[in-house]
Amino acid sequence: MTDLERYRDEIDEIDSEIVRLFEKRMKVSEEVAEYKIKTGKQVLDPARESQKIHTLKNKAHGDFNSLGVQELFRQIMAISRKRQYQLLTEHGIYGERNFTTVKHVPLENATVVFQGVEGAYSYAAMRQYFGKNIESYHVKTWRTAMEDVTHGKADYAVLPIENSTAGIVADIYDLLMEYKLYIVGEQIIRVDHVLLGMPDAELDDIKQVCSHPQALAQCGKYLEAHPGWKKKEMENTAGSAKRVKEDNDKTQAAIASRQAGELYGLKILAENICYNGQNATRFVIVSKKPIYVKDARKISIFFELPHESGTLYNMLSHIIYNGLNMTKIESRPIPGKSWEYRFFVDFTGKLGESAVENALRGIEAEANVLRVLGNY
Repeated sequence: MTDLERYRDEIDEIDSEIVRLFEKRMKVSEEVAEYKIKTGKQVLDPARESQKIHTLKNKAHGDFNSLGVQELFRQIMAISRKRQYQLLTEHGIYGERNFTTVKHVPLENATVVFQGVEGAYSYAAMRQYFGKNIESYHVKTWRTAMEDVTHGKADYAVLPIENSTAGIVADIYDLLMEYKLYIVGEQIIRVDHVLLGMPDAELDDIKQVCSHPQALAQCGKYLEAHPGWKKKEMENTAGSAKRVKEDNDKTQAAIASRQAGELYGLKILAENICYNGQNATRFVIVSKKPIYVKDARKISIFFELPHESGTLYNMLSHIIYNGLNMTKIESRPIPGKSWEYRFFVDFTGKLGESAVENALRGIEAEANVLRVLGNY
């Protein structure tokens, strides 16, 4: 037997002993959980864990091993908490979510608000999701749309939340924090931008291009090929087409949809101007009512964390450990707290499922703030 084989055999024996002791510790942890359930105590006791880790790492020899022991027992304690959260769910103890299950999103006599004007992509998303048998109207800003739903003027708002080329619409994430509305659905619209001008305009006439900032970004490579054109930001794509029509100036062009061009009688000056041929925008449908359909499969949450090492990993581990698939994560700065962030996460699942409740319970216990934005 070589020295390497002997060392490996010795490590195998140690690892087997570690597994035995781990399972013994988990058994005791389950007994602790049962006691906490009976007495109503919280699973997480930060002071106790901090004291315990401090004691254990001081028993190690050398700085490297001390840090290793600290990380090892942080993970062991995190796994122990996850098992305790599972036991709470098995005992029928669920967190209060205040969500109601419905067969489908109520559409009867619904009023829907969207930002922009007819011909905008928000308008197309609304029509595709709701159909034509609704009352709808448009507003200038996303904030106004949120306000109208909050105060009952509209039942739903249609809001763009991310684009496959330009990324997230940051303002929407911030508004979801400011207003207590709930995501009840989503709609993905393929975005096919074209360059629109007056009927008598040619490409050589253009001096200024206007559109929404997202559309300008999505067509950035095309615009870079025309460095002499000025770029003007507008509130929405269809509104920029309307402006070109109203100004009746053949030196102006708009980046918008073909439908907007038809609506305002404009000429297509250029096609395929977005460098991403699969360009699409995801819209969310928000409501004042915390409802979710019975076949919902996606959950959106946000949370804020203690500003400490490893906290984001610990939060996400609750999703991973319960076998849930995280499909998205974004961060936004917390106002008034320099270099601190809140996180937005999407993952698969439905409220009420044990794996989902286990994950949410763990995040809720260990985060500073947790809010479920919707299940859809």
